Amino acid sequence: MDISLRTLRRDGDRLRDLGYPVQAERGVGGGYQLAAGAALPPLVLDDQEAVALVVGLQSAVNQSDSVLAEASLRALSKVIPVLPGNLRKQAQALASSTVGLGPERTSEQLVDPQVLVVFAQGCRDLERVAFDYVDARGNETSRRVEPAKLVRVGQRYYLVAYDLDRQDWRSFRVDRAANASARGLRFAARSIPGNDAAAFVRAGLQGERTYEFSALVHAPAQQVDAAVGRWFKVQANDGETCTVYGTSDDLRWAAFALALCEAKVSDTHPSELRNLVTAWSSNLSPSSKN
Repeated sequence: MDISLRTLRRDGDRLRDLGYPVQAERGVGGGYQLAAGAALPPLVLDDQEAVALVVGLQSAVNQSDSVLAEASLRALSKVIPVLPGNLRKQAQALASSTVGLGPERTSEQLVDPQVLVVFAQGCRDLERVAFDYVDARGNETSRRVEPAKLVRVGQRYYLVAYDLDRQDWRSFRVDRAANASARGLRFAARSIPGNDAAAFVRAGLQGERTYEFSALVHAPAQQVDAAVGRWFKVQANDGETCTVYGTSDDLRWAAFALALCEAKVSDTHPSELRNLVTAWSSNLSPSSKN
């Protein structure tokens, strides 16, 4: 490469000023090398790597625990806007035609990553968004909102936003939204009722049948987390037991997840889940009769 030593040194110093650690080694075989550091340097990805990154992030958004899902959503909101159109289509096609083994979300629970990204960017940038929405009764409407916060409840995402047409706060199930687009109009942030987006969504769900459940699992937390940690919270009690917490609109899914732990389950709440687990256990037990 036709680069002078002076230019190379200047570029190395510039990277150091930006916070990137650059190691230098003198002598034959020496040179400059970018070392691992506190700041993540810009990455250069080829087309296949970019598609793989987006597909992986989309999968994490739909299937991971809340912390990883939220981090994946933030990453998607940065990657998708700069992804070339042809690669975006490839990623969408690959994600939509790929399934995994084991329990995953139903088609009704899967969210469109494009919609989720538009909502996330609207919350971050204080920019109005518009989208089509289907409510619980199947009514289709067009909405114009000022997005405030995304809230994850169990296996679903909800958008807390100020509805401009209804002049009031609303929470929207993201999996029921489509054709979301930014309107290019900024707005001044409003205060969410109670200043708590999660509490606002929870209050709205009281009219729906969404269950909060817990169960004591007689197995180490590490074992249980490997089985169901991607969907529910696992809290270690001691080396022998742990407690699983979660929310679900279908207790059959909660019971199935507990069965994946392959361990004794007790102190199950609510009573509906306890009765369901008892019934499954009875039905699946080998008959004492020949």
